[in-house]
Amino acid sequence: MIAKVTGTLESVANDRALVALPGGGLSVEVLLPAYTVARLHGSVGQVVTLHTHTFLEGSAQGSSFIPRLAGFASIEDRQFYGLFTTVKGIGNRKALRAMAMATPQIAGAIEERDLALLQSLPEIGRRTAETIVATLRGKVEAYVEVASRTPGAAGAAGGAKDGGGRARLARDALNVLVQLGERRQDAALWVDRVLSEDDPPTEVQAVIAAVYRVKATG
Repeated sequence: MIAKVTGTLESVANDRALVALPGGGLSVEVLLPAYTVARLHGSVGQVVTLHTHTFLEGSAQGSSFIPRLAGFASIEDRQFYGLFTTVKGIGNRKALRAMAMATPQIAGAIEERDLALLQSLPEIGRRTAETIVATLRGKVEAYVEVASRTPGAAGAAGGAKDGGGRARLARDALNVLVQLGERRQDAALWVDRVLSEDDPPTEVQAVIAAVYRVKATG
């Protein structure tokens, strides 16, 4: 199994990236979660590392299988994806499309039974959201805490040792932005960008203000 790919990011489009491996003779196509696609657009031409998962996908005729690589920004994201695909009705492709928010945000929603947030993910309706919670609640607590090991997480959590403070701050800011008329998926990416800064805001209103600065500058 290919566990990791490191190379120059040649392109990012829709649901995948093309990574040129060292030596100049081979480029690898890697399928990406929707969330990771948005974060990699600014890294074209740079060296990136993606933690990968290999799966087989049936062809249109159903008579053969095609090997695919799914890529993730961290080992934790890859592990969470593995759990996500154990939910009934969520296969490899659907899981990638549904992962349109940071792993700690999705995991936090599962642990807190936040069906509204889960239903805002692509292709996730109420029944599927309920199935996700029933299947994974109690199994994804560690991924809520992943935020404490990312740059800026301690500040976002108000100095808390765990990542729960950052995840709660992100969800509170996200809910406010949605009430202000922003698309939940767009708002989630903006909030994550703000909270990933070296010195992130620690209050909801400060996060909102920073988000609108990010939105204004593109």
